[in-house]
Amino acid sequence: MKKKILYIEDNEQNLYLVTFILEKYGYEVASATDGQEGIDLAAVVKPDLILLDIQLPRMDGYEVAGHLRENPHLADIPIVAVTSYAMAGDRDKALAAGCTGYIEKPINPDTFMQQVEQHFQ
Repeated sequence: MKKKILYIEDNEQNLYLVTFILEKYGYEVASATDGQEGIDLAAVVKPDLILLDIQLPRMDGYEVAGHLRENPHLADIPIVAVTSYAMAGDRDKALAAGCTGYIEKPINPDTFMQQVEQHFQ
């Protein structure tokens, strides 16, 4: 059975690229373009992993991670921040918000899958 990944991302180009790579490696990908849609979809899809952009409209990724962690049915799903926030402290802020990992954008297609796959339980 294919592993399911939920990608919460509002940028069409990033969404396309990451989805393309994940599907090429055999993953089933669901996507949401804002935080609330992502939270709602996570409850339905029950993904094996959530990739989460931090710069989202209406509700940022930190808040999304917090809501996901508060839901007992979703709290154990690994959440990896995939973000262009790459300043000192940004990784720590993402981890403090509930993310279990952090990948900087722009992603490197040569190493992206290795970075993603290390987060499966």
